[in-house]
Amino acid sequence: MVLNDLGRKLTKALQTLQSSPVLNQEVIDALLKDICAALLSSDVNVKLVGALRNNIKKTLLELAPETSSSQNHRRLVQKALFSELCHLLDPGVKPWTPTKKQTNVIMFVGLQGSGKTTSVCKLAYYYQNKGFKTGLVCCDTFRAGAFDQLKQNAARARVPFYGSYTETDPVTLAIEGVSKFTSENFDIVIVDTSGRHKQEANLFREMQEISASITPHCTIFVLDASIGQAAEAQATAFRDAVDVGSVIITKLDGHSKGGGALSAVAATKAPITFIGTGEHVTDFERFEVERFVGKLLGMGDIRGLIEKVQDLKLDQNEDLMKKLEQGIFTLRDMYEQFQNILSMGPLSKVMSMMPGFPPEMADAAEKEGGSRMKRFMAIMDSMTRKELDSDAKMFSAQPTRVTRVAKGSGTTEAEVNELLSQFRKFAQMVKKMGGKKGLFKAAQQGGMGGGRNMDMGAMAQQMKRFVDPQMLRQMGGMGGIQNMMRQMTGGGSGAGGGGMLENLMAGLGGGGAGGMGGLADMMGAMGGGMPGMGQPKPQVRTVRGRGK
Repeated sequence: MVLNDLGRKLTKALQTLQSSPVLNQEVIDALLKDICAALLSSDVNVKLVGALRNNIKKTLLELAPETSSSQNHRRLVQKALFSELCHLLDPGVKPWTPTKKQTNVIMFVGLQGSGKTTSVCKLAYYYQNKGFKTGLVCCDTFRAGAFDQLKQNAARARVPFYGSYTETDPVTLAIEGVSKFTSENFDIVIVDTSGRHKQEANLFREMQEISASITPHCTIFVLDASIGQAAEAQATAFRDAVDVGSVIITKLDGHSKGGGALSAVAATKAPITFIGTGEHVTDFERFEVERFVGKLLGMGDIRGLIEKVQDLKLDQNEDLMKKLEQGIFTLRDMYEQFQNILSMGPLSKVMSMMPGFPPEMADAAEKEGGSRMKRFMAIMDSMTRKELDSDAKMFSAQPTRVTRVAKGSGTTEAEVNELLSQFRKFAQMVKKMGGKKGLFKAAQQGGMGGGRNMDMGAMAQQMKRFVDPQMLRQMGGMGGIQNMMRQMTGGGSGAGGGGMLENLMAGLGGGGAGGMGGLADMMGAMGGGMPGMGQPKPQVRTVRGRGK
């Protein structure tokens, strides 16, 4: 994402404080100069940047004498910057949310070429995964191929749709489509309309007629991030024409003016609910100001990471939970964990949710690791059922198995042995975490899972046993782990906090057992066990094996 460049610049500016023994006005001015330059390069309005600069400077000059070390200086500046950026992007308006047990009608409006039809399918896919019965209605009769595009995207996302090649009246299509899905008890009906801009009076009247005919519960304005500060004028015009309830900003992955669009829309008091970060149906993120700013400043998003893992529904895999608690791990389990990681989306996004993880490291891991993971999964596809359900010791006892699997998968024996070596590391880690003295047992006995009266030092020591040494250094040593645990329990500031550890343990699978193993596996892999886990195009396959 291009906004990662803004995050890198802001993080780099904060790092300069480490070499400053004192936080005087000269240091503050130099720091604010770098911060303002970073914001201006993202097309944030100069007046908004000026106000942000003055507010941060005032805060720092008041509180600077109370701090002594450079680490405290950075924490103070980071907190002030976090607060001001949240104020800059937060319109102070609560966004609309759908209500279950009734049909919620959503109408999409926006400029031509802003990614509106793609966003319609992304939102339908998002709500469908949340348990809502969702349908799409195409009312774009102006653009050639609009219905075909929506039909293809809806079929790919497996979302029901309604439209016509012959009907030319968008109002009629809207009424018929909404009536059809309402009679079938759909929870959400999303209506896609033609693109238009504020100078097109006829199309604006058409938009108002559609709105009057279906009376939507929410009207969503879709905006292209590439227009930057011009977003304010367009958002205001649409809000005056129809009752815009929220805004979706698209193409944030490909333009440096994204910061300007975000701040400009916030100035119109229209809440931004989602942002588009790519072309695929999964490249769609809910926009929450504190979590967004937290990731931007490298503070992580623990709550977002919890939600990602919750979506995997690991607690429903009872067999895996029992095996992990007992310290048992097979090659098939490893394959399934790879599938889970791929289904979470690109690894760079997942890693950016972890506090203190450099964006460039996440990007590098994603680029290098995709082909390696595919190759490992292809190797396991060439194994028999007996081999997949084993602990891989038979490969050491019978080396000819390695030769057969290498030939069957089109790889070399060295690559098969590399996979087996990585598996043994995973299995050893699961063995440590399982059993009578493992982390799982401690969680079940209340040492960690209760979330109350916890010894953070003991908890960090437990985590240290399962994290690769290189990863441990990247997280800032034992102090970094303790800070991360405090954020998980709500003790940290910013976007990382907000949830009790018991919620984390429950969300990560079955009362704190299996899911925590998945997180530990992933952390160990990113730190040096498996350097590449993540793909922009998740591919989920089923391992059947080749026989007994």
